[in-house]
Amino acid sequence: MEKLEEHDQRAGKVYLVGAGPGDRKLLTLRGKECLEQADVVLYDYLANPVLLEHVPAQAERIYVGRRGRGHYQDQDEVNRLIIQKAREGKTVVRLKGGDPFVFGRGGEEAEAIAAAGLPFEVVPGVTSAVAVPAYAGIPVTHRTLASTVAFVTGHEDPSKEAATLEWPRLASANGTLVFLMGMKNLPAIVEHLVTEGKPADTPVALIRWGTRSGQRTVVGTLGDIVGKAEEAEMEPPTVIVVGDVVRLREQLNWFETRPLFGKRILVTRAREQARELSDLLAGYGGEPVECPTIQVVAPESWRELDDAIANLRRYQWLVFTSVNGVRPFMERLRQLGQDARALAGLRLCCIGPRTAQELTAYGLRADLIPSEFQAEGLIEAMKAAGVAGQHVLLPRAAVAREILPEQLRAMGADVRVVTAYRTVMPSGDADRLKDLLRRHEIHVITFASSSTVRNFRRLFDSGEEMKKLTGDAVVACIGPITAKTAAEQGLSVTITAAKNTIPALVQAIVRYCSKRD
Repeated sequence: MEKLEEHDQRAGKVYLVGAGPGDRKLLTLRGKECLEQADVVLYDYLANPVLLEHVPAQAERIYVGRRGRGHYQDQDEVNRLIIQKAREGKTVVRLKGGDPFVFGRGGEEAEAIAAAGLPFEVVPGVTSAVAVPAYAGIPVTHRTLASTVAFVTGHEDPSKEAATLEWPRLASANGTLVFLMGMKNLPAIVEHLVTEGKPADTPVALIRWGTRSGQRTVVGTLGDIVGKAEEAEMEPPTVIVVGDVVRLREQLNWFETRPLFGKRILVTRAREQARELSDLLAGYGGEPVECPTIQVVAPESWRELDDAIANLRRYQWLVFTSVNGVRPFMERLRQLGQDARALAGLRLCCIGPRTAQELTAYGLRADLIPSEFQAEGLIEAMKAAGVAGQHVLLPRAAVAREILPEQLRAMGADVRVVTAYRTVMPSGDADRLKDLLRRHEIHVITFASSSTVRNFRRLFDSGEEMKKLTGDAVVACIGPITAKTAAEQGLSVTITAAKNTIPALVQAIVRYCSKRD
């Protein structure tokens, strides 16, 4: 007994977290908090793997996927793993597709955890029974069409001695029937409902991979849906909706009509910067696939930057050519015991509005932003401002184009270039990316800088391999300089943004895809 009490004192805690139906934005705030604190995450086939980005890098990730009737981990083994990890004193997250307690075996797992005497918490998720029809333009209830909704398993436990579904009641219900995990049993489901009196002209919708960019919807009736499903080669995971509410899809289909719906778009920006681009793409219906090809890290030495900060009074201009340079400069300023007041008297210049926006976080406003958001535009703007005989401080990446300092010096300015950050190749998953390209699952590849292009090329064994795997994808670049680099690396550029901004890049992609469709 003493050993058990001692064991319990150092035991961890288990969180049964609903991952939602697939759209990563449908994860709850509480679910995100749990993932951020996890030591171990056990996740399954229906949980969007993108959600693992919320998990600490050092956390253990264990796939215990379930996929239809194929091979999957035994439930007893899953329970054992959860309990084992929690007894090691770890915070364990069991990440489950949809909601843990809606046909997700969450109840069984909770029973096992409780029997083991371990603390646990259930974090409900957005169930696919409601969300998937909604994303297909089908409300599961409607004041004039359906006052009730029933969630039904389409695959009962095979160990049961007899089926327990009450088909006569289901067939006579006037409301909506939503079947989960029922695609393999669709012919039997249809037969049961029709045999028990459900009219053959009752509307039916099949929705596969609901809420994701690959969502597919097939609409028919009980009389013809089996044939339509076979013709469309529909497979799990598919939600089946039966009832008059299906008729509303023609009017309410909002998700599948967005301009980037069905497009998987590769985002190669640094992970800490990818969110803006990913969110804009998702807002137009695209599915961003984040695969950073650069990582922003500290310079090998702060000596140059520290010396420049110590002598700020000798400069008239402080020029930021990237959003990446603002934070390290201001953070270094703070670490040296100074703040924004040290920049009094300096004119601040930013290459574009996004960089200028980063400055506002520190209570600073840019004095000069060129109309063309690249080095050439910056050169023209500073030429007009007059920099002859003035001292210019340029904190930037360790490796960058030399055109700006060279041209400013040609104008008579005294330019000091210091390293504020470096961009390096992250330890990414090149094999996963190649597999996606090989299976033609990436439709657009985006590049927001020349560095992302060069590092993307380094992911491949040869230029020929890159060309072969990217041949079916459209390449989109943020501006002409990045597009030129892409061409030099052997990529065929189709889309170039009119302005060097992320919103302009997204708009260019939307226009292209809208015309193609």
